[in-house]
Amino acid sequence: MSDHGYVRDLRVRPWTVKRADALEFVAKTHRRLPKVQGAMWCASVRHGGEVVGVALVGWPSQEQTTMEMDHLRVIRLAVKDGYKNACSMLYAACWKAARALGVTSMDTFTHLDEPGTSLRAAGWTEDGLTEGGEYDRPSRRRRLQVDAAPKRRWWAPGSLKAPKVTSANEPDQQASIQKVLSLDRPS
Repeated sequence: MSDHGYVRDLRVRPWTVKRADALEFVAKTHRRLPKVQGAMWCASVRHGGEVVGVALVGWPSQEQTTMEMDHLRVIRLAVKDGYKNACSMLYAACWKAARALGVTSMDTFTHLDEPGTSLRAAGWTEDGLTEGGEYDRPSRRRRLQVDAAPKRRWWAPGSLKAPKVTSANEPDQQASIQKVLSLDRPS
C-alpha cells in the first residue's frame, strides 16, 4: 500500500482468469449489476496472487450480426475498493487484447452518475447518451431490464465505429446529461 491507501504494484493478466471465476468475482464485487450474460473472455488485474479486478468482454447484443465480428463490448467491469488505476488498466488491456484478435471497435456504457475517469485515463472517448428503455416488444417478449435508464456510451481509442466527436458537441452533451439527471430527482 502507498501512503494514500492505494496499492501500487498491480499487474495486468489478461490471459489468466477463467470465465467462471470472473463471473463469481463480479457477483460478489459489482455494486449494481452482479449478473452477467454473454461474456466471451475476461481480463484480470492481480495484486500478488489475488484477483482484485476483472473485466468481461462480449459481443454487442442487438446490432451485431454473425458476419460482423469486428466490434466487441466491455460488458462488465468490477474492482475491489482501494486499487487505484485498476479500472483504467483493465479497459486498456481489453482494448489491446481485442485489437490483437482483429477487432476494430470496442465500446462500453456507464451510468450517468459515474464520471468515466478511468475510461478517460485509458484514452476512451464519450459518445453521449443512449435512450435507455426495454427490449421487450409485444411481438418479441423479453425479460425486463434490471436498469433501463439512459447510459453514457464510450469508445476505445481509435475505434472505427466511433463517431468523430468535436469539442463543440461537449456543451450539448453536458446539458443532455444534466437534463436526464434532473428527471431522477424528486421535486
